[in-house]
Amino acid sequence: MPPTTPYAGKFNSYSNNNNHPHPQPHSPYRNGTGPKPAKENIYNSTYSSAENPYDIPQRHSSYRSSSVSSSTTKEHHYNSTYAVSENPYSSPQPHSPRQHSTSCPGRAYRHTSGSSGGSSEQSCRNNSITAKGRIYPHGVTASYGEMCYHDNSLVSASLEALIQHLVPTVDYYPDRSYVFTFLLSSRLFLHPYELMTRVCHLCVEQQRSGDALLDKIRFREVAPKLVQLLTEWTETFPYDFRDERMMRCLKDMTHHVARGDEYSWRAMQQMTQRLIKRLSALGQYEEAVAALNTVAMERPASLKSKQASGQRSDVMSVCEDAFILAQQLTHIELDRLSFIGPEEFIQTFAMKDPLENHKGFFRKRKTSNLEAYINWFNRLSYLVATEICMPVKKKHRARIIEFFIDVAQECFNIGNFNSLMAIITGMNMSPVSRLKKTWSKVNTDKFEILEHQMDPSSNFSNYRTALRGATQRSETAHSSQEKIVIPFFSLLIKDIYFLNEGCASRLPNGHINFEKLWELAKQVSEFLVWRQVICPFDRDRRVLQYLVTTPVFSEDELHLASYESEGPENNMEKDSRRSLRSSLLHRENRS
Repeated sequence: MPPTTPYAGKFNSYSNNNNHPHPQPHSPYRNGTGPKPAKENIYNSTYSSAENPYDIPQRHSSYRSSSVSSSTTKEHHYNSTYAVSENPYSSPQPHSPRQHSTSCPGRAYRHTSGSSGGSSEQSCRNNSITAKGRIYPHGVTASYGEMCYHDNSLVSASLEALIQHLVPTVDYYPDRSYVFTFLLSSRLFLHPYELMTRVCHLCVEQQRSGDALLDKIRFREVAPKLVQLLTEWTETFPYDFRDERMMRCLKDMTHHVARGDEYSWRAMQQMTQRLIKRLSALGQYEEAVAALNTVAMERPASLKSKQASGQRSDVMSVCEDAFILAQQLTHIELDRLSFIGPEEFIQTFAMKDPLENHKGFFRKRKTSNLEAYINWFNRLSYLVATEICMPVKKKHRARIIEFFIDVAQECFNIGNFNSLMAIITGMNMSPVSRLKKTWSKVNTDKFEILEHQMDPSSNFSNYRTALRGATQRSETAHSSQEKIVIPFFSLLIKDIYFLNEGCASRLPNGHINFEKLWELAKQVSEFLVWRQVICPFDRDRRVLQYLVTTPVFSEDELHLASYESEGPENNMEKDSRRSLRSSLLHRENRS
């Protein structure tokens, strides 16, 4: 039987209760709306490359409590009540993609000529007998033109029909869950610029009747819905607009709207201002992270002599409280998560199908913020290993190990699974795990429990149980701290990757497999909810600065430091140490 402790007991007792199996976390797709755009205050901070980007006071948010005592009060357990309720982060949430019903199944039949689209759409809604339908044992499948539905849920369609379905009319606006799903995954098939150009063109052309005055009146009626669509696009996928062509298209539509409707023109102006502000914050953030990485690339001077390590600050000299360090790690995690665009998940594998992705856009994948977050995970793992291997004395190394075990436990309690896994990874690196004399001085009971929680066996089943508990706690949260859910990010990417690889994007008839797109959107939209949380803990500038800028050892340097801490035990390790010394000395002389 796996070991249990009070801090892990909430999850263990929950998972062992056969009478109340885990309900899956609710998808953000509920109630006919789409994923809530990221909170504007995430992008309001001004990042200067000369300053620590993590030393910025957090602004209050609508879902942040008026008085936060979490920074001084340790809350070690997940709430024992796991009832699933409405998501507190947004209002209202969209339907689950698997239960999604688009507004008009026969919408693909709507003409783009001057004839009114309203009557044909209404006819489609009320008279589905014109569709090809067949009743199957497990539901009803029906085809409307080039769009196929099962149980009133869109399952496949041609690319042209999906684009047409995105275009608003006077009496039609696409469901927000459809908007998010198609904008997210359409980049697998065409460039966002191509999509935006075609949508705007269709929206304008379908209002043409040959009468200039009538055209102006008709466009004035549809303009607010076009602005609404563009607003959803710019707020949910703002990084698409780093492309100059996208901004140019947006500017052209602003001029077009200005000729017909002043109210919509003002809305377009405000939308553009918010977009520019967000993109500016992103640029400043990327510059700041690059500057920090440059500082962190420096190597510890103590490589030349283990005795020099006594002159170097270690993590415990900067922060002796494991709970405070876990809080600062959570700040870094949430800060970096907030700048990852949802489209980056799709663009990580946008080149996997050369038949579908031949455009130049896909040859330069835009995933820099996602990659930077993965690099942060790697840095934290190496920082943990460096801190353990640096000290000369065995008892000091043992104290550092025990400290990081406590930090990992606090990360688990907070719901920061990414930092938890990074710490466990660092402590399991071979330069650390080989320090047998050091580990003999450490009580490893808590560490074994944490390893059990993050055990990769059965596809990380223990971790997934804990993540469900954290998600449900977040949905019923009564404090800002309880809202925090930071997933093990590499596993999240792996899940999305295998979902993409395991399902064809196109069906044999050439249609887009929209069931796959629903599932991709379902996974990514859950991440959007998690990234919106504002960290409630107080910032500690000194600790944050240490975590993001302190130089760490490379893998070779870690092995050499480990051998200097505890000498080689066999001839293979002796040869390895000799080779490492020679290689690193040669490298230092060259630099």
